[in-house]
Amino acid sequence: MTADTIHPERKLGLLKGISMIVGTMIGSGIFISPKGVLEASKSVGLTMIIWLGCGVIAMLSSLSYVELGTFITKSGGEFSYILKGLPAVLAFLYSWCSVLVLRPAGLAVICLAFAEYVASPVFDACGPPVVFVKCLAAAAIILITAINCYSTDFAASIQVVFTVAKITALIIIIIGGFIMMGKGEFYDLPEGFTGSETSGSVIALAFYDGLWAFEGWNNLNYAIEELKNPYRNLPLAILIGIPLVTVLYLLTNVSYLAVMTKRELLRSATVGGLWADRVLGVAAIIIPISVAMSTFGATNGICFTSGRLTYAAAREGHLPQVLSYLHIRKKTPVISLIFSAIIALIMIIPGEISSLIDFFSFTAWLFYGLAFLSLIVMRFTKKDEPRPFKKPLLNLFKSLRVLLHQNISHLTIPKTTSFKHQNW
Repeated sequence: MTADTIHPERKLGLLKGISMIVGTMIGSGIFISPKGVLEASKSVGLTMIIWLGCGVIAMLSSLSYVELGTFITKSGGEFSYILKGLPAVLAFLYSWCSVLVLRPAGLAVICLAFAEYVASPVFDACGPPVVFVKCLAAAAIILITAINCYSTDFAASIQVVFTVAKITALIIIIIGGFIMMGKGEFYDLPEGFTGSETSGSVIALAFYDGLWAFEGWNNLNYAIEELKNPYRNLPLAILIGIPLVTVLYLLTNVSYLAVMTKRELLRSATVGGLWADRVLGVAAIIIPISVAMSTFGATNGICFTSGRLTYAAAREGHLPQVLSYLHIRKKTPVISLIFSAIIALIMIIPGEISSLIDFFSFTAWLFYGLAFLSLIVMRFTKKDEPRPFKKPLLNLFKSLRVLLHQNISHLTIPKTTSFKHQNW
């Protein structure tokens, strides 16, 4: 132990920033959530509207986070924003709820999905034993935590590789679906809005399932202190990443419903696997492998950000100080990463994917709402402080044009406040 002050190093460029967003968003969600969205909406047309709506919500939310992230250049995401703009007790509640429940729940869900897809080709139609799936998920958590403890740069590089792999898998699914439609196979696609759900509460649950697939749109904000030139790379990573994911999700759902009926989709434990059996035949093993890589990459992203949130909250005194320790050479928050992994391992024991998703989505968006409220409050309480990016409520497109075409590259990074904490 030493008493010197050290800080995280800026090792994330634009490509790694985009991979941190896209690679975390495209995880288990698009291979699990289609069932929940379709089951709640009950029609093909409404399903597509919900997926598009989720993309719009994620995009508008992320633009608010661009302003917050370039105004408050501290890691920690919502914790740092709530602490800056609202009473500290709300940031305290968020830090404990997120560190002990939300982030570990998200990590547990993704690892369980990873384990199911890895195990599905090995076992027969009855599926893998529950104990086997949970042990495999636990092994994934341990491995990915070790990688993140070892090196930030290595973890970010792995994220780039797996992001390319998962985008490739979705493109294969999309192309395969359109080939099937070219052969005249549409299954339930032409039914449109027939039989759509009309209950607002049920549709809201469908949005929760859809938004789970977009979870990760705010991931880069958790590691803003490790992002090179955040005033340029944060907004560009978001503006590139989220529209790309939205388009891929819409086309992937079209492909699913062009290859299987609604009933078949709802019955399938691994939607991507069933699609592969129908379209790829003997090459069907490609999709489960790609999905496993996709979920593993998402696990890496959420593990990366979970450690940064725990570290940031502990640095401010909202969690035990030991969780703010950085490795003196690697500059990684080793203790906080291990702590997050332990909680996720505990959640795997009784965990069931669908219930964890509903709980995670509802609670997470409550805290996102607090971050949005903080932004509004600071527009009045800190209106004279400089903002490199400002999201106007009534002139959004002008703001985007200014961001992309004017002097964003000439902005300089202001000196941030130093924080003294123990280094491990």
